[in-house]
Amino acid sequence: MRNLFLLLSLLTTLTASAVVKVATFDVDATPPLGASLAYDVAIRLDEMTLRCRGVVITGSGQPIVLCAVDWIGIANEGHDAFRIALAKAAGTTPDHVAVHVLHQHDAPGCDFTAERLVKELGVQGYARFNGDYQRDVIRRAADAIRVALPNAREATHWGWGEAVVKEVASQRRLLGTDGKVKFTRTSSTKNAAMRAEPEGTIDPKITALSFWNNNAPIVIITHYACHPQSYYRMGIPHPDFPGIARFIRAQSMPYTLQLHFNGAGGNVTAGKYNDGAYENRMILANRLADGMKVAFESTKKLPLLASDIGWTRALVKLPIAAHLNEADLILKLKTTPPRGYVSTADQLAWVTRHKENNSEIDLSCLRVGSARMLCMPGELFVEYQLAAKAMRPDLHVCMAAYGNYGPAYIGMNCSYAEGGYEVGPQSSNVAPEVESVLFAGMKQLLEVK
Repeated sequence: MRNLFLLLSLLTTLTASAVVKVATFDVDATPPLGASLAYDVAIRLDEMTLRCRGVVITGSGQPIVLCAVDWIGIANEGHDAFRIALAKAAGTTPDHVAVHVLHQHDAPGCDFTAERLVKELGVQGYARFNGDYQRDVIRRAADAIRVALPNAREATHWGWGEAVVKEVASQRRLLGTDGKVKFTRTSSTKNAAMRAEPEGTIDPKITALSFWNNNAPIVIITHYACHPQSYYRMGIPHPDFPGIARFIRAQSMPYTLQLHFNGAGGNVTAGKYNDGAYENRMILANRLADGMKVAFESTKKLPLLASDIGWTRALVKLPIAAHLNEADLILKLKTTPPRGYVSTADQLAWVTRHKENNSEIDLSCLRVGSARMLCMPGELFVEYQLAAKAMRPDLHVCMAAYGNYGPAYIGMNCSYAEGGYEVGPQSSNVAPEVESVLFAGMKQLLEVK
């Protein structure tokens, strides 16, 4: 027993004295001309590219990889492929890799399960599932990690800051006096009366989790919950206003990676503050960039030890939506024209995933001192993010949603009775009981008693 105690003490000492290092990577994720985006074909390229970027954190157990991609969604076997490749490059396991999208609409998606099914069934019109370019991005991101690791910088400190972002986010689902959705305030809302409605339920705060080498920030990881659209369906791949805000901040900090994640923004858009006018893209971008700047300037730094870093996961089984039937979806896929996002092929891929592994998805949580970054699947409603923060008011909690996009929209239990586009049969692939499953997973990760 004494020897065991000494061994545990030695391991604790070694962990505490280990050096934490952070490697950053960043590759172009813009599809070529003629490639399929979520809704259209790329007809020209913009001055601003889509990015696939992230960090590898080493020195405290298995390396941890965080990755954010300027695409609309990465789902099922596509999500698996990303995690497997990045894990191999980083010398870790796939369950220590979090891959998320920012959900821009003038951007491609990635679902190798849907790609496989479309080929097996021989259906036409689903060119957006051709994964050749996506596989190239995965390969280049993995190569970038291999190049970055030898140049990883020691992280001596970590920091946390937050700020209120003004006049960007607003509640998408406006309820009538009967408790049902009376209007969907989309990203660009032209109805002046609906824009005049209150902001509604949002999380107005942007958070900034950072790693530092003494006084030099290595990476600033921001989180903000809002659909990232100002205008779209242009046939021009673009990271939209979050990408511009990220770019603006980078110009003042050229040696620091700006890594941005979309929070639980499934039912949050810029619709109150955006009627779709082109000039609003820069207005929204500057407002978000201002929030990023204030959050960074409010950062409080603390010394970082290897023991301050942790990674936990919770495997959950998401209940599949009752309206999804494999045979019906196959027939529909073969006999009806393809539509946008979420398509019949997307839904069939999720059903196939559910059939193959009972829809298990892992939720993850990065621990950095008193900060917790929850990594969540699908297009979560903002109430999940607000609930997570309320579970642990003693901690700094942030959330990256839009991980595995297979479930698509994930509403609250009550949302499905309220109606509305987001929880309709063409948008949500999960049943209302999903709320209790995800709440239990979040509580486990946040160690809520």
